[in-house]
Amino acid sequence: MDTSVPSPDTVLLVNPNTNGNTTTMMVDLAEESLAPHGLRVVGITAAAGPSMIVDPVSLSESEAHVRNAVRSYLSGPDGGRVAAVIVAAIGDPGRAQLDDDLNIPVIGIGQGSVYAAAQNSHGGLRHFGMATSTPLLADALGKLVADHGFQEQFTGVRLTLSEPLVLAADPERQFQELAQAVTTATESDKAEAVIIAGGPLSATARRLAEATAVDIIQPIPSACQLVLTALS
Repeated sequence: MDTSVPSPDTVLLVNPNTNGNTTTMMVDLAEESLAPHGLRVVGITAAAGPSMIVDPVSLSESEAHVRNAVRSYLSGPDGGRVAAVIVAAIGDPGRAQLDDDLNIPVIGIGQGSVYAAAQNSHGGLRHFGMATSTPLLADALGKLVADHGFQEQFTGVRLTLSEPLVLAADPERQFQELAQAVTTATESDKAEAVIIAGGPLSATARRLAEATAVDIIQPIPSACQLVLTALS
């Protein structure tokens, strides 16, 4: 009987939002970055909480759901195959504690975005902003930046005109309003790069990156890059 333990080859992506379609979308994006390096991506969705985190209370409450989801998977039959974890909500709920508790890298898409945005292609620092649809999370996003030491480079958060759940139901409107927020961040705030701040906004972030000359920071690919760096 083969009792060998398979080598870690899996990145576990946990969606703190309870929308399974969002999980699938983010897994597909992560696979584009990670599959060429021999890593498979497994997505798991928080068992409780809102379909989209839009305020500080739901962000805080999701921390426990994220930790429970990750620990449940790691204790299961495929847990030993996990090489790293991605927390796929821009506020990185539960990431810090999981990173302290586990002996594998735990990367947040907020963390990955901030590092990608704050540094230019030559490794120097630059000014960056965020565009998002969740006004109640603006303070939490500012704290995220400060926690990673880049507050002096941060030009602030620019918001869509419509509420997040309205835009989630209308991808074209979401694209147009985030595009305007990006324009304001670059023209008024002088941001040199703009993070599209939200896991559920990842598909629109991809579209904006392809449609504009602005350096758009996509959360999922940014986190994947930190995973590859951590595992190298």
